[in-house]
Amino acid sequence: MRRLLALLLALALLLSLAACGSNGAGNNGGSGAAGDSGAGTIQEEPEPEPEPEPEPYDIYDPTVMPQGGSRDGVTYVAYDGVVEHLFFHPVIAYPELAFDGDSQEKGLDDYMVTVTEFSRILESVYERGYVLVDIADVWSETTDESGNPVMVRNTLYLPEGKKPLILSYDDTNYYDYMLENGFAYKLILGEDGKIASWGIDPQGSEVVSRDLDAIPMLDKFVEEHPDFSPFGAKACLSVTGYQGILGYRTQTDRTVEWTAEREAFRQSEIQAVKPIIAELKRTGWTFGSHTFGHIRLGTVGMEKVQDDTQRWFDEVGSLVGPTNVLFYPHGERPDGDDWKNTGPVFQYLQGQGFRILCSVGIESFSAVKKDICAVICDRLHPDGTTLRSKYVDQRYGQFYDVREIFDWDARPDYGVNWQ
Repeated sequence: MRRLLALLLALALLLSLAACGSNGAGNNGGSGAAGDSGAGTIQEEPEPEPEPEPEPYDIYDPTVMPQGGSRDGVTYVAYDGVVEHLFFHPVIAYPELAFDGDSQEKGLDDYMVTVTEFSRILESVYERGYVLVDIADVWSETTDESGNPVMVRNTLYLPEGKKPLILSYDDTNYYDYMLENGFAYKLILGEDGKIASWGIDPQGSEVVSRDLDAIPMLDKFVEEHPDFSPFGAKACLSVTGYQGILGYRTQTDRTVEWTAEREAFRQSEIQAVKPIIAELKRTGWTFGSHTFGHIRLGTVGMEKVQDDTQRWFDEVGSLVGPTNVLFYPHGERPDGDDWKNTGPVFQYLQGQGFRILCSVGIESFSAVKKDICAVICDRLHPDGTTLRSKYVDQRYGQFYDVREIFDWDARPDYGVNWQ
């Protein structure tokens, strides 16, 4: 009898618990309404937060004088002088990771600047009256009296008293070696819809910032100083393709078996980078080729140049859109010297649509080629080699005083050659 009574009590308890569980689960843990069937009510999913509307961004043509000769109360005048051109590699966000004594330290010191130095350079060129112009606006393709295609240097209409400055950024790909040496990992769209960098700090934490990469840093500087970019121009991004672009691994790889899984990952990266590219282009950034594989155009054979160029069009140009700008990797000129010669490699590249071809030099040199429709240019390079150079005042003094730029607290003690 006791055993039967215990079984009946246990059964009653189980039925009671089941009834409570049915009533609660149907209402996501809450109590059921009086007189309901115990199934509860279904709560609606909350509405997703709307995407932030992008702020309007105006881009103007500097080759056209504003109607009446002024815009927003600023007088514009014709300018036909030198157009200066500075280029940078990705900037060092965390010097303690870049300058840690490993095998990469010397190269990073030679070819990069820190975020502190980059910020100081922006402030200096702004204070010295430079304004940003798009490299593709400085020269145009037209035809001569005989109907032959030629490049011409345009007259620019600048705010009175200002000087034009082109900026370009090489290797904005965020290569694997950079990820361990104090650089941002990739570009993203922040919660406000603006371009930001994403990376890992020295403590291993994820960081989203607009102050640790040269792209969002320039965006932010222009927001704070809109007169620095009266036409809406930013910089031209010089990209390779062999490790993707902008931190996204959009490339194929011929050294491994290309599987469906690898292609699926690549396609996911392509979809992820597209809105980044669109926002950059909308807000004044442009793109140029740095070749697919960062190849030496003065050394490799024609077959390699052709294969590399086609890969760039297929895997990079297909994403960033057409461009007529090519930046020589390592500053190495095709055919030995594109100033004295117009050799077969140069002719091939020009035939692929490149009209503005840029090397590296000791001044912002440019020349319109007379025998082919193209312009060749040299760019100046603020980096460790020039910041330590005894010629820094002579060649960069128009932009900044190196004594106010040099990041003594961050750079290794390799000495300087100026006083």
